[in-house]
Amino acid sequence: MIRVLIADDHHVVRRGLLFFLKTQKDIEVVGEAKNGVEAVQLVKEVQPDVVLMDLVMPEMDGIQATKRIKSLYPTIKVLMLTSFADKDHVLPAIDAGASGYQLKDIEPDDLVHTIRQIMRGENMLHPEATTQLEEGLLEEKQKLHVVNPLTPREQDVLAELTKGKSNREIASSLFVTEKTVKTHISNIFAKLQVQDRTQAALYAVKHGLTEGSGQV
Repeated sequence: MIRVLIADDHHVVRRGLLFFLKTQKDIEVVGEAKNGVEAVQLVKEVQPDVVLMDLVMPEMDGIQATKRIKSLYPTIKVLMLTSFADKDHVLPAIDAGASGYQLKDIEPDDLVHTIRQIMRGENMLHPEATTQLEEGLLEEKQKLHVVNPLTPREQDVLAELTKGKSNREIASSLFVTEKTVKTHISNIFAKLQVQDRTQAALYAVKHGLTEGSGQV
């Protein structure tokens, strides 16, 4: 038996899923949650095999709930069942650890097939979700700091630059000369294709490059 937990804030959706899944001989619905907090709590209590997870829910959304569940119970599968197929929803869901991503207009038989395939270890994505994932990966590969990787020291200089520090202050923080800092900044501008410190700082904030390399 495949033990399934349903997490959705719409009562009608939960009832519909429960009604259909009960007709399947190899599937048992072991719980229902109306938000992400309840989903995490119920997972602890009933230990399902698969969680059918809505994305947009009160108190804790499906992405945060998935992260919590996967961190606590890595073997439990999460299937996103939602109305959204844009990259702003698809990519975070996959990053959170979802094994599948399907839209709510999925045919009931296809949903059951997806649940069974996920239990066999396959990742099941709706075609639109697959497209968004591929485009997101392509965008990631095309990011300038990926195409032209910064050295660890350049990362450190960029991180200091985003704090609004002058070259002298950066040099003092990193125990290097101002001339060295200027060289690093010139390299950073060239690699990120920016014209000034403000553009470099904005790029760093947008792409999560504000922490430095962590290397000494």
